[in-house]
Amino acid sequence: MSNRPKLRVGAVNYLNTKPLIYGLERFAPQAEIVLDFPSRLADELAAGRLDVALIPSIEFFHDPAYAIVSNACIACRGPVLSVKLFSRVPIESIRTLALDAGSRTSVALTRILLAERHGVRPELKPLPLGDSLADTQADAVLLIGDRAMHSPGGRFEVVWDLGDQWCRWAELPFVFAMWVARAGAELSGLEAALCEARDAGLAHLEEIAEREAAPLGLTRPQCVSYLRDNLYFYLGAREQRGLELFYNKAAQLGLAPSGVELGLNDCQTSG
Repeated sequence: MSNRPKLRVGAVNYLNTKPLIYGLERFAPQAEIVLDFPSRLADELAAGRLDVALIPSIEFFHDPAYAIVSNACIACRGPVLSVKLFSRVPIESIRTLALDAGSRTSVALTRILLAERHGVRPELKPLPLGDSLADTQADAVLLIGDRAMHSPGGRFEVVWDLGDQWCRWAELPFVFAMWVARAGAELSGLEAALCEARDAGLAHLEEIAEREAAPLGLTRPQCVSYLRDNLYFYLGAREQRGLELFYNKAAQLGLAPSGVELGLNDCQTSG
């Protein structure tokens, strides 16, 4: 029997990750699954306290030694429903932007679309996790997750679904997160297990929705529709091109280091 320590694998305990970690303990008995916030997972991976993590795509750009280890990911090919910009003024008039503390990738996506499409570079303000839109006077507010899926009260000049806006502008999918390994991690077959878990999750969306809907204040059909119709879980060739474009635009705005080789040709592709 091997005395090798278990792989530490980090994932997010959000609805959109449930299909990716469905039965992962069974498919990867060599792994210990750690659930945490996206930004904290990225920090733990960077510090070497995790071997593999499902991290926001913007975090992948910050260490050239990182490697994508699976073609399982969280992406969209159109409206994503759970990442939205609510603006009280016309887009070109946005001067202040309050940012949901939950996602660095969605923040970068918002800043890129505002700058590229409207030349808008607003002053950024925090929106703590416990605060609502009523708690900020900012011209626009970025919300992610179930807060974005539930239409907040108030009057808005514009509501952007950030997935839809990116896909229309870039004519490419957007990749929100993927499985990334730190340099030197011994994966012990984890790559195949991550794909097996994703495939099993997609085959059991009704079961996932049945379990997750009520705590989120959603109906089971809403959950199924979101997971099936708004998200895409394969890092295919078009997703990789979208990821490259996101990196290039983020680097131009100083949101990611320049000159990073993403090494996408080395990861498995599908779709």
